[in-house]
Amino acid sequence: MHYTIKTEGLHCGHCDASVESELMKVAGVTDADANHETNTVEVDCDGEVAPEALKAAVAAAGDFKALSVAAA
Repeated sequence: MHYTIKTEGLHCGHCDASVESELMKVAGVTDADANHETNTVEVDCDGEVAPEALKAAVAAAGDFKALSVAAA
């Protein structure tokens, strides 16, 4: 399953890496690609993952906010 997360607060490559690292800790997540220029994160999962778990991982990475999670 693929998700697109719209975020707020990503400002640089370090922010991207922090968010990607936290998302990779979520069970079922196989890849995460954050882009501070577009404030989005593309997430690939092995099956369905609860949007709340993805939002929580973004918040746990620092002063970032997941505005929406859309399955693609």
